[in-house]
Order: sequence, then structure tokens, then C-alpha cells
Amino acid sequence: MKFALVTGGSRGLGRAICLQLARENQYHILLNYHSNDSAAGEVQKEIEASGLRCELLKFDVSDPDAVGATMEEWKKKNPDAVIEVLVNNAGMTKDGLFIWTNQKAWDQVIKTSLDGFYQVTQSVLKEMLQKRYGRIINMVSLSGLKGNPGQVNYSAAKGAVIAATKALAQEIGKRKVTVNAVAPGFIHSDMTAEFDESELKKLIPLNRFGEAEEVANLVSFLASDKSSYITGEVININGGLYS
Repeated sequence: MKFALVTGGSRGLGRAICLQLARENQYHILLNYHSNDSAAGEVQKEIEASGLRCELLKFDVSDPDAVGATMEEWKKKNPDAVIEVLVNNAGMTKDGLFIWTNQKAWDQVIKTSLDGFYQVTQSVLKEMLQKRYGRIINMVSLSGLKGNPGQVNYSAAKGAVIAATKALAQEIGKRKVTVNAVAPGFIHSDMTAEFDESELKKLIPLNRFGEAEEVANLVSFLASDKSSYITGEVININGGLYS
């Protein structure tokens, strides 16, 4: 039985990615989430209504003990299951000018994106290498490419994951495991709900914010055999918005 593991999969981009990987790629889903039980349950119901499995894994991606224990327990219960796809989507923002950024706001953002990438990827990579097949897709951001004022911590976290994507892709390409990153611009989601869309869309050549489903379509492609000769890439999906 083939699974895709999506971190931060209960809402927003994560939710759209879970649904699309089930619908388009016919993967059973391992949905990781941190706290929102009801939102995770709704995604689970929607996927299972289509005849596929969706298992909920509640843990903090930056906590090595929680990641290790949860993943080991799941593997023991599902010895014949294979995790072919990992989408490192979990992330958080604590925006503010750098001079006012305290240690907690710095640590939380860095740990969720960067330590989360490390902990969860470590938990599935050995099996991918043994099977000589895998797709690792890291959700990054326009902020990690060009930087964003008020997001020094977030830009640092996503920039680090971009660099890690390129390095890991070179390490494991011979094992037919690809590693790519997806860098969304302004996408309708909880994270952009407070943004001034009417002003910001003037900066975007396509003159609109993107939809979560559009990002999920790109992830679905990278998770498929159609992307087998693409690795180490950062693919922008931002309506043409560049620095």
C-alpha cells in the first residue's frame, strides 16, 4: 500500500495537497497536524469517502522524540506500507521587524520549517533509498528567495530549506529519489487573510492571488512519475511576482 505523508496537512495549502495527492495520484494519505483535530478529521472524511485511506498523525514536526515515536509506531503497525512521497509543508510565521524579534519568535519559526524538514525527512529517507524510489517536496516561499521585510525569521527558515533541497538532491539522486521545492507567492490562505489584496495584486503580473488548488496541482505533478527527471529545483508559483 503506497502512502504520501503531508506535514501540516489539516488546513490551507496542506489540505489542498492532501486532497489532490489522493484524487490525482491515488495515494493513501498520512496527514500530519499539530493541534486542529476537527480540521484534520474533515480532511480525513473527504479522502476516505473516495475509497482511499487517510491516517492522522498528530505531532510537532520540530520535536524529534514525537516524530520518531509516532513514525516508528506507525511503521510497526503497517509493515507492508510504503511511503513514496513526503511533502514538508508544516510552517509558521511570527512576523515583525527584526530588531523587535525575540528569541522565541525566532526559534519557533526556524524550528518548525527547518528542524521539521530534518526530523520528518530523516524518518522516511532510509526506506526511500532502500526502495530506490521517492519524491520529497519541500514547501518554501517567495520570502526564502528574495527576502521579505518583516519576515527575517521566515525568510531565513525557508532560505535554509531551499539550500538543503539542492544539497540533498545531489546526495541521493543516484537512488532515484528526487528532492524539489515549491515556492508560492501570494496564495489565498489563513497566512494571507490579513494582507491588503487589492494593493498587493498590483505587483503581480497576473493581477490576482493564487489558489491553494493551483499549488496542489504543481505538488501533484512533482509527486508523479512525470517529474522523474526534475530534482534539486525550486519552482516558483507566484503569478509572475519577482523581486
